[in-house]
Amino acid sequence: MREFSWPDRSLVPASDVVDQSWPATVSALPLGSRVSGRVIGRQPFGVFLLLDGVPNAVGLAEITAMPHHMELPTLGVTVAGEVIWHAEHNRQVKIRLDEWHVHD
Repeated sequence: MREFSWPDRSLVPASDVVDQSWPATVSALPLGSRVSGRVIGRQPFGVFLLLDGVPNAVGLAEITAMPHHMELPTLGVTVAGEVIWHAEHNRQVKIRLDEWHVHD
């Protein structure tokens, strides 16, 4: 596995579908709500998530919310956290994860 990867396009809903679903996504995931999802992409700035129970929702957990001496979760791992922001410009739900992996 490469250390960093963009989400596989077959896993991510089309941008027009995400746009159409955005009002329902925001309504289903108010700030402070608990959410879980599967890691579908890793970049130096954070991980992309497909969110459970909310069709066509894409989440992003950024490293700005990651404790020092921790590392990004690996692809395919299910993680959980709290909704901290709705990024209107790119239709992403920003997530603060509960747990990060300790560097080995």
